[in-house]
Amino acid sequence: MSKTTVIAFANNKGGSGKTTTCSNVGCALALAGKKVLLIDGDMQLNLTLSLFDEEKALEFSTSGKNIYTAMKEEKDLSEFIVETEYEGLDLVPSTSLMSSIEFDLFSKWQREIILKKCLEPVRARGYYDYILIDAPPTLGGWVMNIMCASDFVVIPVEASPWGLFGLANIFEFCAQVKNIAPKLEILGIAITKADERKNYLKQTIETLNETEGVRLFETYIHVDSAIEWSQDNSKPVVVYKKNSRSANEYTKLAKEIISYANR
Repeated sequence: MSKTTVIAFANNKGGSGKTTTCSNVGCALALAGKKVLLIDGDMQLNLTLSLFDEEKALEFSTSGKNIYTAMKEEKDLSEFIVETEYEGLDLVPSTSLMSSIEFDLFSKWQREIILKKCLEPVRARGYYDYILIDAPPTLGGWVMNIMCASDFVVIPVEASPWGLFGLANIFEFCAQVKNIAPKLEILGIAITKADERKNYLKQTIETLNETEGVRLFETYIHVDSAIEWSQDNSKPVVVYKKNSRSANEYTKLAKEIISYANR
């Protein structure tokens, strides 16, 4: 039985490339022979839509085969796992009903660790090498649940003038979560939407390198039209256009992430 590592992808700022990073890192790990479970924790369903077309995503959303039903009924998450077309890559889909998850959690006993309890049977079986969770761009009770259920947090940051906005908030939030889940670690920051033609990429890198106690992954994800085309076709770019620059970068980032997670 192998040890299952749980990694959350989180940033309270929207547009950071968080979902795309989660999807492609997960798919890259599966292509490398690992067993991976993705969990879509966002009401926008973008992680689900990166692997299934709209019709199938809507089916998951309305059938109860989703993370919202699991959380509301506090059930074993194994019951809500669906297979993708990629060997070794499974998914717990999301639904627009996640818009009310904060309200639903409010009245529950030990509400900060419900996801952790729902995930425990999955971890105990040891089937998956990695479980990757896509968190919504907020900092509240649901994201606290996600972090309490995780071993590590990866923070994707967009290389833009506003990309670093609110980063201090997520650092502070993680520090608060550690009061409940003391073993949680920020694994590192992944720069996304990098464009070397623009000066703010250099500024972003310099600022993050000067931030004490924060690892900056060496692999940056550059702006690439292949990513948008892959999203339009409901496929991760690492399979949609596997020889593209971004596909190669996500593959390298996946290797870098697990190298630190396995230390």
